[in-house]
Amino acid sequence: MPLRAAGGERPGWHPHLWHPFTQVATADPPLRVVRASGALLELDDGRQLIDAISSWWVTLHGHGEATIAAAIAHQARTLEQVGFSDFRHPAAEQLSERLAAASGLERLFFSDNGSTAVEVALKIAWQWWRNRGEPRRQLIAFEGAYHGDTFGAMAVGERSLFSAPFEPLLFAVARAPWPATWWGDDGVEAREAAALEHLEQLLDTPTAAVILEPLLQGAGGMALVREGFLRRVEALVRASGALLIADEVMTGFGRSGHLFACQRAGIRPDLMALSKGLTGGFLPMGVTLAREAIYEGFIGTAPGLTLFHGHSFTANPLGCAAALASLELLESRPQRHQGFEARHRPHLEALAAHPRVRRPRLLGSVAAFELATDAPGYLNPLGLRLQRLALERGVFLRPLGQVVYLLPPLCLDDDQLARCYAVIGEALDRL
Repeated sequence: MPLRAAGGERPGWHPHLWHPFTQVATADPPLRVVRASGALLELDDGRQLIDAISSWWVTLHGHGEATIAAAIAHQARTLEQVGFSDFRHPAAEQLSERLAAASGLERLFFSDNGSTAVEVALKIAWQWWRNRGEPRRQLIAFEGAYHGDTFGAMAVGERSLFSAPFEPLLFAVARAPWPATWWGDDGVEAREAAALEHLEQLLDTPTAAVILEPLLQGAGGMALVREGFLRRVEALVRASGALLIADEVMTGFGRSGHLFACQRAGIRPDLMALSKGLTGGFLPMGVTLAREAIYEGFIGTAPGLTLFHGHSFTANPLGCAAALASLELLESRPQRHQGFEARHRPHLEALAAHPRVRRPRLLGSVAAFELATDAPGYLNPLGLRLQRLALERGVFLRPLGQVVYLLPPLCLDDDQLARCYAVIGEALDRL
């Protein structure tokens, strides 16, 4: 049925939908997906696309994963929702036990998505010092970071085109350099040393918390740092007494080749934010994990010690059931996430020889490179051109400006992976 656009005809756009990160005046109309299975999206015209970015990094095992769907259906017939301020339920208990054991962080606070999981971590860190009677008024983040689109998350993220309209409403944050690296990078040690020196100077000011995306900044351009750098960051944070917050919204649940990127890096944060792959991509849910000592800092008879934060769908039983089923899949088939990096490597090595490819890097199921350009940035049109060319050949990509990446569901088979790289190579030739 043809769409009727309010306020002027815009063919291909629905008259009532408002799409994220989209300028209707210049963007291509959204494609209409009617079903999906495994790594494939099916459009209403019958075309199939390889979902090479896991539908914004959430679809962990694949679309329509049967065991997760069955777990949700079973839970829906048992208990679909209950207010978590006054009740608890078995699915939340089991998930908290599983995640505590997997992460080493004993306490779990539920929320709705990645941004709110970060917000909760920031609020916990800030109030914990206040509850101790020694408020610390500095937060430290890293240049290039992205932590979400709510106000606190925007404040600790890189200030950019996305946050510019809200700049007067964002609190001040101290920033340290992020010494991103890539294959064949000869200057990384010098950049790491400078970044650590800068961070140490910032930590001379009493700091409530340092927040980082462990190993890989996602929306900031798939910017990778070395494991040893993060261990030295942790040592500086510990020496200062500040708390360490790990935003594993993107890197969590096998994306780094380990269950959590912190484990691969050999660091243990005080607080960890999780979402995206948490439920296998089936339902929105966020989680903030914390050390037991932090939780104890909110207990007492004074009402002001309480963490006054919550969400209507906190610990939704359906989301918990999906997350438990997803964890079971990860733990029963560890070779799928542990072996994905080795599957990427020969393809990326071959692609790295292309004259348009710069700075290839690889972490777990995430492979990335940059297009050769004199004007890097999110608005660089080369990424959009490559996206359109790949779409013509049946592969859905969503480059971050000049940064092209693959972050597919773990179910992607070898033929589909080879197809993704072949299509990228063809698109590079045509750019």
